[in-house]
Amino acid sequence: MASQSRPGARYHGDQAAGPGMLDFAVNVRADQPPSWLVDRLAARMADLGRYPGAADEQRAREAVAARHGRGIDEVALLGGAAEGFALLPELRSRSAALIAPSFTEPEVALAAAGVPFRHVVLAPPFHLSDGRVPDDADLVIIGNPTNPTSVLHTREQIRALRRPGRIIVVDEAFADAVPGETESLAAEALPDVVVLRSLTKTWALAGLRVGYALGPPDLLERLTARRPHWPLGTLQLEAITACSSPEAVAEADRGAQRLRRLRVEMVEGLTSIGANVVDGCAPFVLFAVADAGLMRKHLDGKGIAVRRCDTFVGLDGEFLRAAVRPEWPALVEAIAEVMP
Repeated sequence: MASQSRPGARYHGDQAAGPGMLDFAVNVRADQPPSWLVDRLAARMADLGRYPGAADEQRAREAVAARHGRGIDEVALLGGAAEGFALLPELRSRSAALIAPSFTEPEVALAAAGVPFRHVVLAPPFHLSDGRVPDDADLVIIGNPTNPTSVLHTREQIRALRRPGRIIVVDEAFADAVPGETESLAAEALPDVVVLRSLTKTWALAGLRVGYALGPPDLLERLTARRPHWPLGTLQLEAITACSSPEAVAEADRGAQRLRRLRVEMVEGLTSIGANVVDGCAPFVLFAVADAGLMRKHLDGKGIAVRRCDTFVGLDGEFLRAAVRPEWPALVEAIAEVMP
């Protein structure tokens, strides 16, 4: 049982790419938001002289609730899914379990608050059925699809983790990158499950910090009780409303289908040169090479950034993660230069 985070737990992909590099380390789909979203946010710039209004918050919560078929009291608006991780200590866990390998911010937040936790490490190919969550864990945190493995667990597998007195938190930051959002629990009103969603990746809003939580009202109240007044700004609220509209959801799904086709091509390219690719369906690919550290330095010299993975519990020095991008042939060609 741990209560301190590891060195490197706060390392993230944005630290890997320098100016002008071809960036496979960050999983944001595009370099900037779509023009219609930029125009909508720009139209609200004149409102920044006023505090965010209750009407804006109401509209945003109603849009999210309608998007997932939930009640408005089952929605909490967040400054990105990362804020949801930062608020996890408010759930007052006595013993948390983190399904690993996984995004490291929950570990950092729990450790900072002195909450005891342990990692349930899944061995390759990182299927949930290969791990056992301790019976005394009253908080379980899992990604779906999981970052960095890209594995998509089934709803049945996640629901099977439920126990009396236990809360399940599902990180669905990349769920809208899966066509049809299959296996998402966002639309299921379960009394002990909180789902965290991000709008950062799909809509290229990393600089704005937008997301939300879905769950039973009592858990959301506990999660957000000590937040400051006006926790989200006017542009954040407008972005959440805009990206939750039926038209935006349909656009995101079309993008997810394009990403899936592009991912198949990228995986075939990596496999053809001998990289060992983990089977998954997220907008990034986890793969193993003989010496990931040396490979990363080689790619860096070529002006290509990939995500190191030795900062994740359960991954060793053989793994790298690369975002699905149309420039993937350049990555494969550079890797092939030094593959055995």
